[in-house]
Amino acid sequence: MKKHLNAVAIGALLGLAFVGGHTLTFEGWAQDKAPDKAATSNDSTDTYKQLDLFGEVFERVRAEYVEQVSDKQLIEAAINGMLTSLDPHSNFLNSDEFQDMQSQTRGSFGGLGIEVTMENGVVKVVSPIDDTPAAKAGVQAGDLIIAIDGKPIVNMSLNEAVDKMRGPVGSNIVITVRRGDQEPFDLTLARATIPVESVRWRTEGDVGYIRITSFTERTEDGLKRGIADIKKKLGDKLQGYVLDLRNDPGGLLDQAIAVSDAFLDKGEIVSTRSRKADQAQRYNATPGDLADGLPLVVLINGGSASASEIVAGALQDHHRAVLMGTQSFGKGSVQTIIPLPGHGAMRLTTARYYTPSGRSIQQLGITPDIEVQQARIEEIAQMRGYREADLKGALNNDNKQNVPGQGGADEKAPTPPTGGGAQTDKPATPGQDKAASPPSDGAADANKPADVDYQLSRALDLLRGLALFQKGQAG
Repeated sequence: MKKHLNAVAIGALLGLAFVGGHTLTFEGWAQDKAPDKAATSNDSTDTYKQLDLFGEVFERVRAEYVEQVSDKQLIEAAINGMLTSLDPHSNFLNSDEFQDMQSQTRGSFGGLGIEVTMENGVVKVVSPIDDTPAAKAGVQAGDLIIAIDGKPIVNMSLNEAVDKMRGPVGSNIVITVRRGDQEPFDLTLARATIPVESVRWRTEGDVGYIRITSFTERTEDGLKRGIADIKKKLGDKLQGYVLDLRNDPGGLLDQAIAVSDAFLDKGEIVSTRSRKADQAQRYNATPGDLADGLPLVVLINGGSASASEIVAGALQDHHRAVLMGTQSFGKGSVQTIIPLPGHGAMRLTTARYYTPSGRSIQQLGITPDIEVQQARIEEIAQMRGYREADLKGALNNDNKQNVPGQGGADEKAPTPPTGGGAQTDKPATPGQDKAASPPSDGAADANKPADVDYQLSRALDLLRGLALFQKGQAG
């Protein structure tokens, strides 16, 4: 019985050896050169001893665990344990999980709308997806989800946690969140269909604003549509673009390359290096800049990871854009999805990527050219001080066009300004602005500024400054 189970275990593991058109063997793992026979023999002996150990544990669990567990559950858990022990991004996907992953990159999926990873036994939010239940409930990048529906996540795999967070559209779920030094708190969310519209755009005055929330199969097309629409709306008034990659957890490598290529005329975009030197790859830009050389500012933060860091790094190294915001996430590895017919797929870290200058951003992230922390803008009430117009005997301005509230040269009989300023019929009390009475308790303050995206405001100011400088050089 024991030998039979050992054979089953070994056969199950060897079944992983035929993937992606490559045959992997324990003896040398498909090395190009034939390994030393003695070393191969010793390695094989050690390998089969370890597989025999696996079979022994498998048999014990199968026969003596307090509850009956299927062979499928044990094998999948063993495979997933093997992969997740390598790094945080390698794991096994069963058939349902593989299908969910494909739907995420192609169209839509049901859930809460958060990109997550596993850290110290709990689920860490990489970033919430815009306009999803998680984003609307206030979930933030860096939040730790420590329980789902009251059940702790400790000792739960990432896939298990994600599976519990998914469910029928409209059903409720309670997640317990720990944020920084705050006490854990509960959030009740209603699951929804999460659309994968990875590119959104609008105009901000004379600037084109483009936000990429993730890199899916449709990102390149969305970017092209966005740029074309912005050009159509602004025409010659267009000053440049702000590319917002904040809280973008990444996605498909080829889409990151395509987005970078959209703004670059030439040069390397990214290179990848695996264990074997001959498998290194370099990806270069093709001629043509969709932005026509106009200034570009890229926004990043701690939720910008993987593919978004590839774009930011390429544009920064080629001095094509000014990066603004805060340090990015620091994921500098590439994962390959390897289908396992009839069983799902495995996500395996197969390479590291490097920016055009040769930088690895693994664990380090991308440092912005201009660091700007997110902040809340508040209007500060100030006492009005004396001005020239308040001084007794001050000379009148002899250029009527420059006097606030005064008519131009074509207007008839403009009224000269009084000592209290040009816009009042009598002098204002020093230190008091002309304003409506303050609202009563509970009334909305019409003069109170709405919440402003401070980082975006700074990016827009910078871009307009760059546009003016560029025009000055051209003139």
